[in-house]
Amino acid sequence: MAREFSTVGVVGLGTMGAGIAEVLARTGVQVVAVEVDDAGVERGRGHIEHSTSRAVAKDKLTDAERDALLGRITYSLSLADLAAADLVIEAIPESLELKARIFSELDGIVGPETILASNTSSLSITEIGVHTGRPGKVVGLHFFNPAPVLKLTEVVRTVVTEPDVVADVVAFAEKLGKEPVVMGDRAGFIANALLFGYLNHAVAMYESKYATREDLDAAMRFGCGYPMGPLALLDLIGLDTAYEILETMYAQSRNRLHAPAPILKQMITAGLLGRKTGRGFYTYDGPDSPNVVADAHTPAAGGDAGVSIREVQRVGVVGTGTMATGIAEVFARKGFDVVLRARSTDKAEAAVGKVRKSLDRQVAKGKLSEEDRDAIIGRISPAVEFEELADCDLVIEAVAEELAIKQAVFGALDEVVKPGAILATTTSSLPVIECAAATSRPSDVVGLHFFNPAPIMKLVEIVETISTAADVIATAHALCEKVGKVPVHCGDRAGFIVNALLFPYLNDAIKMLEAHYAGADDIDSAMKVGCGLPMGPFELLDVVGLDVSLAIERTLYNEYREAGYAPAPLLEHLVTAGRLGRKTGKGFRDYS
Repeated sequence: MAREFSTVGVVGLGTMGAGIAEVLARTGVQVVAVEVDDAGVERGRGHIEHSTSRAVAKDKLTDAERDALLGRITYSLSLADLAAADLVIEAIPESLELKARIFSELDGIVGPETILASNTSSLSITEIGVHTGRPGKVVGLHFFNPAPVLKLTEVVRTVVTEPDVVADVVAFAEKLGKEPVVMGDRAGFIANALLFGYLNHAVAMYESKYATREDLDAAMRFGCGYPMGPLALLDLIGLDTAYEILETMYAQSRNRLHAPAPILKQMITAGLLGRKTGRGFYTYDGPDSPNVVADAHTPAAGGDAGVSIREVQRVGVVGTGTMATGIAEVFARKGFDVVLRARSTDKAEAAVGKVRKSLDRQVAKGKLSEEDRDAIIGRISPAVEFEELADCDLVIEAVAEELAIKQAVFGALDEVVKPGAILATTTSSLPVIECAAATSRPSDVVGLHFFNPAPIMKLVEIVETISTAADVIATAHALCEKVGKVPVHCGDRAGFIVNALLFPYLNDAIKMLEAHYAGADDIDSAMKVGCGLPMGPFELLDVVGLDVSLAIERTLYNEYREAGYAPAPLLEHLVTAGRLGRKTGKGFRDYS
């Protein structure tokens, strides 16, 4: 039976400590909150009173419940007042020296069975615990900010933490209405360890001018459904905080991907810490404001003035798969005449049938009229011969993800399609320049990476090679906007933006599981509940397909030669065993 914690101490009443004290008092726990001086106490009391007042205004608390909650919190300037506590949660600044001193003092004050917990987001619980005479009763209990709102808590066990202590703390976190996940003691724990590697990679992309801040953020919001883009999220977290977490992670892992991107240190030195100072990667209308305002780095409205746009009325699509038929639907819906080319008449007719089936679903849902459906289908012409694409203004290749096949298609298109037409590939990871090199018109070749399903997903990555003409890029951008998509620009490197950021993160999650650091369910919960992601990494891998994921990770590794990008052996083994995800019924999980 889980142990009861009737009196809990909280040391430190900053934003996190005050939030934790409020969470505890909401569930009937008596709280003793300790700060270093009167100013700290008043600041913490103010946080809690303001937060609970907002809860009353939103009808989430009654006045009587608020008064009872506030009555359960006792404030103090002395650690000695924690003598009767069953559990003490430390929430002071991220300094190992400070935390070690507090834990050493607490060890001499509280009873022998009292559990000592740290809310640290990145420091070693083991290193904190050795400063006490009870390392078996020391645990990490990492709440997420704002603590009264966010459900995730990370329960961090060291190699000497007693199993009963972990079980009792997990049960207590559940009683608080939280979703606890358990893991070993490693820098960053689950959420930060996976999140900050991804954020650091995005900073490196920005620093190298591979993509703009706006395009990096839009790519992850519209391509992955993330609630915030990586650079906007860093501004919210604080660049100084992010730097400290990355430094701590790198000190433990010696993984070069955790070494903070140099621009972070430069920005911190210049006082550009993010929202709290009014400037970070973006500029805000004041300190602590969420409102972004234009600055010298904001792209000009309308793109590159003076660059002409090529006229596009007739669009060719080569391929019969889900992506090809989806792209054909996207353009036909917006009034373009579309030629859908397949290798045989039967396949061409079947591809048009796929589009009709998709449109029929929209009619059944009342989102499209029968007349509009018939008009859209009427704009799509099936074709078998490449010559039927001759008068297209834009031809989009959407065949199998094999370079030799794509190059053959581009060679054939080059021979028949009229001069001045744009040739595009939908590849998600292959070099666009390799497709362009198969033609005599590399300046007319561009990457247009739609996301699946193309009629629904908003993002299109426009990939320019070193040869792509400026007016081709401008035309691609204008076309994407015309068909209701969000275009982002990047260079011709493996993974472009989304896959280059997404798959190293997924690979890190697999390595975490492989090391028995945490279970798949806990890792998925940490990223969904703690970071607001639509899917956990293992859910997503099983949806994408483990074979597809492995191919992308191999491509990234072969391009960047970065040790951290080498596919996790566990992924290789699962693919070899035929566990490819949902499509085979077995992946990281079994499906019925």
